[in-house]
Amino acid sequence: MGEQTPSNSATVFTTTLGSHGLDPTGSVFWNLTGKELRDIAVESGEATRTADGALLATTGNRTGRSPNDRFIVNEPGLASSVHWSKVNRPISPAVFDHLLKATQKHLNSATTLFVKDMHCGADPAHTMPVRLVSESAWHSAFMHNMFIRSHRDSLSTHVPEFTILHAPTMTVDPKEYGVNSEVFVVISLSRGIVLIGGTRYAGEIKKSIFTIMNHILPSRGLLPMHCSANTSGDESALFFGLSGTGKTTLSADPGRELVGDDEHGWSDQGIFNFEGGCYAKMIGLSEEDEPAIYATTKMESTILENVILDADGIPNFHDSTLTQNTRASYPIDSIENRTEDSTAGHPKNVVFLTCDAFGVLPPISRLSPAQAAYHFISGYTAKVAGTEVGVTEPMATFSACFGAPFMPRHPSEYANLLSKKIADHDASCWLINTGWIAGGYGESSRIRINWTRALLNAALSGDLNDVVYVTDERFGFKIPVTCDGVPSEILQPRSTWSDVKRYDNVANVLVQMFNENFESFADGCSDEVKAAAPRIHENQASE
Repeated sequence: MGEQTPSNSATVFTTTLGSHGLDPTGSVFWNLTGKELRDIAVESGEATRTADGALLATTGNRTGRSPNDRFIVNEPGLASSVHWSKVNRPISPAVFDHLLKATQKHLNSATTLFVKDMHCGADPAHTMPVRLVSESAWHSAFMHNMFIRSHRDSLSTHVPEFTILHAPTMTVDPKEYGVNSEVFVVISLSRGIVLIGGTRYAGEIKKSIFTIMNHILPSRGLLPMHCSANTSGDESALFFGLSGTGKTTLSADPGRELVGDDEHGWSDQGIFNFEGGCYAKMIGLSEEDEPAIYATTKMESTILENVILDADGIPNFHDSTLTQNTRASYPIDSIENRTEDSTAGHPKNVVFLTCDAFGVLPPISRLSPAQAAYHFISGYTAKVAGTEVGVTEPMATFSACFGAPFMPRHPSEYANLLSKKIADHDASCWLINTGWIAGGYGESSRIRINWTRALLNAALSGDLNDVVYVTDERFGFKIPVTCDGVPSEILQPRSTWSDVKRYDNVANVLVQMFNENFESFADGCSDEVKAAAPRIHENQASE
């Protein structure tokens, strides 16, 4: 872990990439340290530095993932178990071969290539050796931050199971190459290759490898999860949630050690982080609310993406000129309060986070195992005005398993594994709304973070085990009547609305959205999970 000394910094290799179909004419640098890669990125003009020495890079017009440009090769072998959909889009082996040859040609002509050998998965029993071959020093530094750093002595014998051929400056004619645009992200599960071209957004690197892990691990009885995790003593807690729901913020708890902020596996021994770093969203970051994350932005090992600097070179984390999706990549050892080996015991609490802009879901509710599976498959949150072009009012968003773009198998496979793990280890399941009540977005403020933390801490500590609960008439989950440090009146959303008839109408609309979304997944689910679906309920308006 941490910054390693270079395995061969002074040596240039030009002939050892033949197994990837590469015969580069330029220089090839193998396994440089993060510092060396960052220095080269600045010297070559790929990136600059902030006043505190962090690296700052911009990604051009692609400031986030390109889901419409990501494909999985439909080929014999591992791809036979892919759940083909709008998310998991197939591409033919012939198209892949055409793109592969073009990518190899592009990389062979690059002035400099950087090879980074890493691992995905902190548990040695389940780790996967991976490799990045990139024309970009700063993307290689990103790889160094985000994955498990290999021991120096093992680098000479490193054999990757999957290799990313990374060509961010390369673009293609979509008509000639049979893709959606000039950008392409293509995964060949059977051949162990990922092609990334035409985009400088670094998140494509990590998410492509995690997609592969999410496909492989279920066949071994392990549950891969798009979640953050922390731990205290011999138990851990998981936090599932889509972007903007508080996954990173709530797992960074001064009273609990961080395991990781984005991707984990659950084995028979416990949980383990896939990553060696964190990739946190920076927009709106403040030292007061998130001191541990804020501190990383002043470290030289941190890489900021699309963040605007003021005249003194200080990041302005409230400036969304380039994108709302400003990011920071930093090694996990930048966080002081963390587990030493990025592993932890079995979860005792599983938390689903949603930012409900409709104001319907309670600040916290307790789920049965069947309800947990239903909400896991649903993966609900809501977008609000200003987050995307064209969004002018709350919009329901469903992403299966709270990470549909990275889950190649049918969602029910992951949900069944989660249900089994929950049952085997007697874990409690919670749904926490970090969004709105009292009329929803536009009518009230977002729920206070200190109330959410109080509810979460009460759930994790067991303080909510013995309080009185009421059952929600539509969703069927149980809502606590009281919680220390939280006004009791906010725990029942209907009572916070000035117009309860309007609440009933909005709540029924949300129920219908859940049911319509679930239709495409129902065939793969048990009767018990299907029975956990919410139901339209007609309250009396006079109540």
